[in-house]
Amino acid sequence: MNILPTSLKGLRIIEPNVFEDERGYFLETHHHERFQSAGLDANFVQDNLSFSKQGTLRGLHFQLTRPQTKLVHVVTVEIFDVAVDIRPESPTFGKWSGVLLSKENKRQLFIPGGFAHGFCVLSESAHVAYKCSDYYSPEDEGGILWSDPAIAIDWPVKAPTLSVKDQQYPLLIDLRLKKS
Repeated sequence: MNILPTSLKGLRIIEPNVFEDERGYFLETHHHERFQSAGLDANFVQDNLSFSKQGTLRGLHFQLTRPQTKLVHVVTVEIFDVAVDIRPESPTFGKWSGVLLSKENKRQLFIPGGFAHGFCVLSESAHVAYKCSDYYSPEDEGGILWSDPAIAIDWPVKAPTLSVKDQQYPLLIDLRLKKS
């Protein structure tokens, strides 16, 4: 496993070891002891699978009081995955990092708690799987407007398909985030 840093503390791109032959390939999407020894410490308790059509943008989502660490990977085709640092005490508060995750590159994104997360689908459709370190709680759900000009994410999809909820999230400046 190769772990690549990003410009945001704790956010990591993971390139798993892939074993390929004429039959196809095999890889471990998560191995608790290996992740822990590499400093990627999370106790994942929930797995999610999302299916979305081309042009769909999901996010930017987070849990308000029960931050989730996430491990994201693409099962089919291709997305642009984004994490935004929303830790008020962080020197990179409000900054974002994005990575192309695809069936071909088999990369994963390790997103620590304290980040908002979102992605857009670049291919005809995509299946995105991700592990979470805490259970989803609808009453604890938060979000930031995907097009917040202060964050200025360079989304590769300019007119995305959005849920009503994602269209109505506030700007980062309007959130009252607690310092840890």
